Amino acid sequence: MRTMCLYFEIHQIIHLKRYRFFDIGNDHYYYDDYANETGMNEVAERSYIPALNTLIEMAKNSGGAFKGAQSISGVALEQLEIHAPAVIDLLHQLNETGCCEFLCEPYSHGLSSLANEDCFREEVLRQRDKMKQMFGKEPKVFRNSSLIYSDEIGGLVASMGFKGMLTEGAKHVLGWKSPHYVYHCNQAPSLKLLLRDFKLSDDISLRFSNSDWAEYPLFADKYINWIDALPQEEQVISIFMELSALGMAQPLSSNILEFMKALPECAKAKGITFSTPTEIVTKLKSVSQLDVAYPMSWVDEERDTSCWLGNVMQREAFNKLYSVAERVHLCDDRRIKQDWDYLQASNNFRFMTTKNNGMWLNRGIYDSPYDAFTNYMNILGDFIKRVDALY
Repeated sequence: MRTMCLYFEIHQIIHLKRYRFFDIGNDHYYYDDYANETGMNEVAERSYIPALNTLIEMAKNSGGAFKGAQSISGVALEQLEIHAPAVIDLLHQLNETGCCEFLCEPYSHGLSSLANEDCFREEVLRQRDKMKQMFGKEPKVFRNSSLIYSDEIGGLVASMGFKGMLTEGAKHVLGWKSPHYVYHCNQAPSLKLLLRDFKLSDDISLRFSNSDWAEYPLFADKYINWIDALPQEEQVISIFMELSALGMAQPLSSNILEFMKALPECAKAKGITFSTPTEIVTKLKSVSQLDVAYPMSWVDEERDTSCWLGNVMQREAFNKLYSVAERVHLCDDRRIKQDWDYLQASNNFRFMTTKNNGMWLNRGIYDSPYDAFTNYMNILGDFIKRVDALY
């Protein structure tokens, strides 16, 4: 029987403040509190609250037939607890429906999986404990920041006891294969992989309200018909996106939530079910191993890590940050640990990209990638001084 796996991610940028060279050694607070508060409040009001209310309503109205999954980065949870506790309440309500599985991801939404095994393991296990504490169940399925995956990362994730992992159905990796099957990690056959259908996911998250799109307007019955028309043997349709797609990327005025509400009925009419990732990896066998020698992600056309580590500035900042990973890991200074989480967040490196992918990138306070690099390195200079002072 054909099933859809619907997954949403919650993460928000931690905005750094303007930090000059002469602040190094004098100012140890790095954040733009106003931007963080207004940014989180805006996305909560325009997206998270209406979207979560809709998902709760869908779960209750379907009698348990509608299911999905969510994951939240640890740093986003911290920001939500401070600025938008109503979102946390709604996540608990969604959990109580029994129709939502909460997945694990790196606490910082960072790139530690590409840099330091101990650091990656520590923040994944910390986030797993946080999810268990909040929602009463230990996550069995993992998603890395921006769905970053390679054979090596898969082996690491399996060694932590996870049964499944979400990643991108990237064309350069799959070749002629379809993303609509369950695969497994070539280093750890016990770790099953669910691959995102980027076309069907982006039809909702990127193109839904675009009046120039050939398929505009998109209705739920048309969308389900596309899924129904796929070859009969293709059983798993994985639709992964950020929760902010519902309300921010696609404004509420586009009727995106009405589209979502109509999906379960349209799917039921075609005999298509909804499943959580754990249900899929438990019930279905893998058809083949997936060979991913170099890390892939769900970002940009290349579906790789070049948007964070594609130029010399990004690699220098990345290497300098992780040069102190071991010392931070061993220390027990709460402020150092929190700053470490926030400085690891992948958007800090994304702001430094010099790639021109045809899409507008909101760089926040920065005028250019070089400006982002200079500001981050100033902050990193002060942070490393503080770490060194502990030893």
